[in-house]
Amino acid sequence: MSSTDQRLERIVAPVKEGLSRMREVLVGQILESSNAVSDMTGHVQRFRGKQLRGALVLLSGDATGNSTDEHPSVAAIVEMIHLATLVHDDVLDGARTRRRVASVNQRWDNQTAVLLGDFLYARAFALSADLSSRLASRLLAETTRRLCVGEIEQSTKRFDFELTQATYESIAGAKTATLYSAACELGARYPGGREDLGKELAQFGYEIGLAFQIVDDCLDVVGDAEVVGKPVGNDVEDGKITLPVLWTYARADETRRARMRDIYTTVGLEGRRLEGLKSVCDLQGGVEYSMERATELVDRARARLGLLEAGPARDGLAELAAFVLERRW
Repeated sequence: MSSTDQRLERIVAPVKEGLSRMREVLVGQILESSNAVSDMTGHVQRFRGKQLRGALVLLSGDATGNSTDEHPSVAAIVEMIHLATLVHDDVLDGARTRRRVASVNQRWDNQTAVLLGDFLYARAFALSADLSSRLASRLLAETTRRLCVGEIEQSTKRFDFELTQATYESIAGAKTATLYSAACELGARYPGGREDLGKELAQFGYEIGLAFQIVDDCLDVVGDAEVVGKPVGNDVEDGKITLPVLWTYARADETRRARMRDIYTTVGLEGRRLEGLKSVCDLQGGVEYSMERATELVDRARARLGLLEAGPARDGLAELAAFVLERRW
């Protein structure tokens, strides 16, 4: 086990039992009699990663004194939705690997990947309908809508170097931070916990989710593909202008700006755009600025935890927020 995995195991130790139950529910929900589907769901389970969102549901429940027997199922639903977004994202990005294994669209094809993502969404919402409260269904349906809107908005802003940081963060928040936010809110509120704490933890989740996406965007331009577990440079290949690039572009002279724009659009550079971008500009300043912004978000999120009673679960939330800044995967 890596040092990163060991640290994460310590962070989520207060909800170890709930996570074990969550994984049982998750596996049970995606079982399917179809051999073809079973082959795919078995493959996609290798994408599950650190399961941070499920852990946030459980830690938020414990930290607010709101844990119930249904919280592991709520956490499993959140993780299924996350898995579905990963499968669909790989189609949108044309990604070939995920967590160091072939993506679904690479091993099978785009059509199959889209259908598998839909299958996972269907299973998630079927389980949510079986819960004793409709809160999870309502909140996660709205969250999924916002996820889709974020992805659509991002697709319309490709190659837009005049994108403002506020718009970038709005899009990144919608497509990534909303699920973190929902995980924390559901932990605190489901099925009928304190709404005030739910709103505060929703903001906590949103801020660390946005920080997570900013770090992810930094890794896409300076990360090591072997460590990250997927190809880097996908955003540049796909015309997405992320915060490190926005910052660098805003401070470049017009000659360098024109060269940066050309890297994104010139035919024949496919597969080498990130290399080309690094040859015409120094992205380090943009990465440092972006990491400072991510740190600011995490610090703000951790300050919100002062409303909670001291305890292992609150400590776990605080450490998980800090962990987001240290990720290299």
